Amino acid sequence: MVITAATTKLIKDEQLLRYSRQIFLPEIDVEGQQRLLNSKVMVLGLGGLGSPISMYLVTSGVGQLVVVDPDQVELSNLQRQIVHTSATLGMEKVVSAKKMLNALNPDVEIVTHNRKLNETELVDAARDADVVVDGTDNFDARFAINRACHAAGTPLVSGAVVRMEGQVSVYRFDQPGGPCYNCLYQEAAASSGGQGQQSSWQNCSETGVLGSVAGIIGCIQATEVVKLLLEIGETLSGRLLLLDARTMEWNTVRLKKDPKCEVCGTA
Repeated sequence: MVITAATTKLIKDEQLLRYSRQIFLPEIDVEGQQRLLNSKVMVLGLGGLGSPISMYLVTSGVGQLVVVDPDQVELSNLQRQIVHTSATLGMEKVVSAKKMLNALNPDVEIVTHNRKLNETELVDAARDADVVVDGTDNFDARFAINRACHAAGTPLVSGAVVRMEGQVSVYRFDQPGGPCYNCLYQEAAASSGGQGQQSSWQNCSETGVLGSVAGIIGCIQATEVVKLLLEIGETLSGRLLLLDARTMEWNTVRLKKDPKCEVCGTA
């Protein structure tokens, strides 16, 4: 991984105490914590997934967090979107989230975008980040983020949750040969209303969601981000992790690159 932060932040004595429990991990240590402090992550969506993602990335010590969401906080959000509170109802989500994230860790720089980024802006923002995290709740946004990260060559951590089900995968656009989100869910089929796997993954406003399941998936996404930043462990690249919380069963599906994929295919 190439650190893209504009300036290098040096770890301070107070930070050694703040992050001591993860610094104790041999996979992280002081050197790994320093890498986190000099990393930049973009999170798109500050809802049920984006809330735990952003909170755990901030508490882990990611140096700069870019958060993107065009919406305002509504009462129905609070059941699962834990980065927001009753006191921030009606507030722009990025502003509400920044208040909470600054309170959790004032050392982290929070950059906010209270609007939907266009295609060019999305590619530029993805290129400027070390990792991009998709916490959105609709196919149009997910396909756009996938295309942007592929164009930028930036790793993407993608998650989705609906009802009592969740899924997570990692797309290593910084490495050749792997699949992309479009290999899993073809954009053309989703756009035309085609049936199949896509039909069961509508957004939660249409089907409902158990808030704690969003928390589980969001925490896994945050963990995958840290692993990518520190180059430790084995990520979910090439794998789709599926959760059925009704039975609390996990399944893993191997993902293959589609040579005819409109985004990453070579055929």
